[in-house]
Amino acid sequence: MSSNTVPAAPGARELTVRGVIIGGLITLVFTAANVYLGLKVGLTFATSIPAAVISMAILRYFRDHSVAENNIVQTIASAAGTLSAIIFVLPGLVMIGWWTGFPYWQTALVTALGGVLGVMYSIPLRRALVTGSDLPFPEGVAAAEVLRVGDSAEGVQENKRGLLVIVVGGLTSAGLALLAAMKVVAGSIERTFRVGSGGSMISASLSLALIGVGHLVGMTVGIAMIVGLVISFGVMLPLRTAGQIPAGGDLGEIVSGIFSSDVRFVGAGAMAIAAIWTLAKIALPIVRGVKEALAATRARHDGTEVPVSERDLSMRVVAWVTLASMLPIGLLLWLFVRHTPIAHHATGMVVVSILFVLLIGLAVAGVCGYMAGLIGASNSPISGVGILIVITAALLIKVVHGAQSSDQGDALIAYTLFTAAVVFGVATISNDNLQDLKTGQLVSATPWKQQVALIIGVLFGSVVIPPVLQLLNNSFGFAGAPGATDNALAAPQAALLSSLAKGVFGGDLDWGLLGLGVVIGAVVVIIDELLGRASSNRLRLPPLAVGMGMYLPMGLTLIIPIGALAGLVYDRWAARAADPESTKRLGTLAATGLIVGESLFGVALAGIVAATGKDEPLAVVGAGFTTVSEIIGVLLFAGMTLGLYLWAKRLSGAAMSRTGA
Repeated sequence: MSSNTVPAAPGARELTVRGVIIGGLITLVFTAANVYLGLKVGLTFATSIPAAVISMAILRYFRDHSVAENNIVQTIASAAGTLSAIIFVLPGLVMIGWWTGFPYWQTALVTALGGVLGVMYSIPLRRALVTGSDLPFPEGVAAAEVLRVGDSAEGVQENKRGLLVIVVGGLTSAGLALLAAMKVVAGSIERTFRVGSGGSMISASLSLALIGVGHLVGMTVGIAMIVGLVISFGVMLPLRTAGQIPAGGDLGEIVSGIFSSDVRFVGAGAMAIAAIWTLAKIALPIVRGVKEALAATRARHDGTEVPVSERDLSMRVVAWVTLASMLPIGLLLWLFVRHTPIAHHATGMVVVSILFVLLIGLAVAGVCGYMAGLIGASNSPISGVGILIVITAALLIKVVHGAQSSDQGDALIAYTLFTAAVVFGVATISNDNLQDLKTGQLVSATPWKQQVALIIGVLFGSVVIPPVLQLLNNSFGFAGAPGATDNALAAPQAALLSSLAKGVFGGDLDWGLLGLGVVIGAVVVIIDELLGRASSNRLRLPPLAVGMGMYLPMGLTLIIPIGALAGLVYDRWAARAADPESTKRLGTLAATGLIVGESLFGVALAGIVAATGKDEPLAVVGAGFTTVSEIIGVLLFAGMTLGLYLWAKRLSGAAMSRTGA
């Protein structure tokens, strides 16, 4: 058991009715906020930590509350909030004109079935990736720290200091985010520049939450992401833009457009081979995890006492639920296709789609769980996995259907997106659930109770997502969809994935870019293996992290390595302190606070944006203030980061002095 694990309190309340109700209410807010922000800017935020903070604030007023019960609340809200990433696929059906809105039961069922499968697949993965690996799971650890500091009875003074650090870190990051929303400081900085006959760009999001993520994931992942950045923005982007920038052309628009249309596909190819390699490496641990889970199930059935921390849902339940889910999934797919121009191929396509969901879903769950463990659910590039899901589904469906006539193209694209939506639900939930199960491990939660809570969270989210999507579709519409307004939501991932499906069926997808990425990823895999063997695994270059650095916008990935460096410097100082573990923990809590504050502010801002209908409801200055806001933003960003770490260092030193250490 980890030294940071909180012992379970005897008889502690865990899966309670009040916890489920509180989790459901938090879900309403977080899911709606995530749906709106995801469609607006293509990003969603992890809801675990904000949910944990809100849960603690509410449950304090009830008797007999516990860390385990708070953990259940954040688990429910986290599952539902993460499931909202289904919006990266479903709006594509409106964009291509197949749907005019979001049919409630179809949308709810495809979301729920994919989410429940994601929970089932994550159960054997818990043993392989959470208890049986050294993956950092940054947000899972951060959520556990929040719960521990906020509710643990041990080390009262230490917990007070820790809670103070979280609060100060949260107020710091929320304060900077508020100033950015007011436009007083810049939220990000971006510059494009010429490189020979081409161009490239440099950008950075002035997000203190990303500093916190970097601190938690560490330097190995940070360096790998820098390598990915150099490949994409230092090599690929200048090469792809060479000769593509006419005199007087908008350099910024051309460079960013080619990054989105070309370079990201190279990154997707690199992620594809890295994902396949990762799946191959974790295949044995997954099999071992399944065997251990089966053994635990048999032991419990025979009356043998199994530790609470090892009590997953029975593998018999997992198997039956997984197989039983195939029936409604098959019915849902058949109902989707039965009155379309491709209905005569319905049986073959539905059978292939069920096998696709069953097998590819498991592979995707493993890869997404690994990525979440490596870099965190918020920054794990689910849309990159979505690219692979849609391309694979489209190729299979194209083979099964055979030659297509002119009136069947849209039906094939729509069916592909609908099938991919189920697997996407598996991906999003697996991406987040293992973070939650890591939190549960660290607070000595009962796995099966948390897994039940995950299913409850999925059902809550499935109820909430369809009406929110319908409301946004009626109010704004989606860019490129029939009848879209000037204020239409961009839904960038849905637009990209529907374009990919069109490319497969239309025959104009650039396979060369994906192939180039595969080659680059294969080289990185070889380098990583050689480094690991030569250094006894002290030096690594995680291929998925390199692929993420290639695929994600630089604004997100550049700050994470900076946060990793800040964490390294702090931890090295902490190692020389009188109480290294306590001092290091304060740094972890400071990073946690940075994530908490910005996440909570994101929820509040989403509510304000939705209520006012304005893109920038808090702005107090105009575009003429941009240059000044960038200067102020950089100075405040650097000053707040440095100031917070120095303050945490002084706080730790003062505590050691008072205790006579």
